[in-house]
Amino acid sequence: MGTSVASGDDPYVLTADGVKEPPKGWKSSLRYLGPGLIVSASIVGSGELIATTALGAEVGFALLWMVILSTAVKVAVQAELARWTIITGKPALTGFNQVPPKIGRVGWINLLWMVMALSKLLQVGGIVGGTAVAMSLLIPVGGEPLGATSLTVWTIIIVVGSIALLYSNNYNLIERGAFALVAVFSVATVVIALGLPFTPFGYSGGDLLSGLTFTIPVGAIGAAVAMFGITGVGADEITFYTYWCVEKGYARWVGPNDGSEAWQNRAQGWIKVMYKDVFLSWVIYTFSTLAFYLMGAAVLNPQGLVLKGNEMITTLSQMYTDVIGEWAAVAFLIGAIAVLGSTLWAAIPSWARMYVNVLAELGVMDWKDARSRQKWIRGFTVALPILWGAAYLFVNSPVVMVQIGGIMTGIFLPAVVIATWYLRNTQVDKRLHGSKAFNTLLVISSIAISLLGVYSLLSVFGVSFD
Repeated sequence: MGTSVASGDDPYVLTADGVKEPPKGWKSSLRYLGPGLIVSASIVGSGELIATTALGAEVGFALLWMVILSTAVKVAVQAELARWTIITGKPALTGFNQVPPKIGRVGWINLLWMVMALSKLLQVGGIVGGTAVAMSLLIPVGGEPLGATSLTVWTIIIVVGSIALLYSNNYNLIERGAFALVAVFSVATVVIALGLPFTPFGYSGGDLLSGLTFTIPVGAIGAAVAMFGITGVGADEITFYTYWCVEKGYARWVGPNDGSEAWQNRAQGWIKVMYKDVFLSWVIYTFSTLAFYLMGAAVLNPQGLVLKGNEMITTLSQMYTDVIGEWAAVAFLIGAIAVLGSTLWAAIPSWARMYVNVLAELGVMDWKDARSRQKWIRGFTVALPILWGAAYLFVNSPVVMVQIGGIMTGIFLPAVVIATWYLRNTQVDKRLHGSKAFNTLLVISSIAISLLGVYSLLSVFGVSFD
């Protein structure tokens, strides 16, 4: 996990002396897992705490099927793009830029990525805002918990603190701490969700079955599309997962392609390790996502509670206070800070790498120059939190901000699918393609993602499906 490998060499430069034989089986592979945990720290946050719970509060159990679909359907595409990365040693945006047609130096997918990145200024700004709201409720500044002074002060503290913690680009300590906090909060949330049937906000097997009818209630399309785009691995997480696969060492341990059988065996072995990494993270965020949705549907929906503006955290905390008592409000706020904070802290180094990669593709800097790459990544580590904090203070509505980013992520997903298939067919040795079962899942995933991407695009332009 983090930004270095055992050899201390640049993981983006493949050399024969960097190769390592892959482990076999789960037990020996555990120490080599990590990129998926970073992705989990990013995923178990705004999507689950805000978008998924908001959807459950709005429509009840009706879209339970969408939650399950949104977490499961993108995994095969994530693994396929990571396969290409492990084989070539290249990160996603380098590959995206090779997909025709191109306008000058930049490919059309990277142009679309830039549009998504602009919308993400709002989404991650919403995460900064949600964290500031939780901190303000826990420790008010200037007397009024949700007053302008308190929110502004906490936004500044969060921005400055994030920069200070991440500027060194040593992500190991931050990732482990954030993931531990998210794991604790997610376990607590799952326990509460499973315990709801024993409270006044119980749900039945019939409620759960009613959520598996594959229908979308009238008026819930926008929220459903945003939730699909933002829960599970989104287009941004599928993209930045490739950077962490490289920096963990998978590509370097495979080594440069010399066409030998030994290289092929190493590649297959490290791809299997990546499969385990993807599966573990999928289990973590799927259970957390379902728990958040069930709480929104069982607790908030019957009371008519809707997530709006800066009262979002107060409303969400009511899920806990209503179920296990007033004392839980403080515990919830600490948990919310951990969840939203981990998303922010995972997002900063990931987005910094993607921005720098795009600039490299535009010819602004040399991606293979490790010193220059590090300098630029540190620059974005400073700039991005400032921009996100400013976006929140300007818009001041975390739920809307997160949903806008979610819709754009849903629109970008089909482009990621196209890029993944192009790179698979042009640059991945056929001997290293997935099994028939995996390829079937990849086709299903690709079709589902593409259809929902078109759905997202049409809904943005006002086409009604009600």
